Amino acid sequence: MRYVKLLFVFVFTLIVVASFSLAKPEYAKKEGKNCAYCHVKAGSKDLNDVGKCYKENKLSLEKCGDKAKTM
Repeated sequence: MRYVKLLFVFVFTLIVVASFSLAKPEYAKKEGKNCAYCHVKAGSKDLNDVGKCYKENKLSLEKCGDKAKTM
C-alpha cells in the first residue's frame, strides 16, 4: 500500500511538472509570433532573452519590449 501511494505521488508530480515545462503553440498564436521569436531555434526547448523575459513576467510580451527590439 505504501508503494502504491508513493507511485501515485510520483506519477502525479511528473504529469504536473511536464505540463508546465512544455512550450505551448497557443502562446505563439496569442502573441502573433512564431516559436523562434522566444526560442533559440524552432523546435528547441532553449529560450532566448525574449523567451526568458516572457516566462518571468507571467506570460506577457509587453514587458519584454526592449529585449524584443534587439532581436
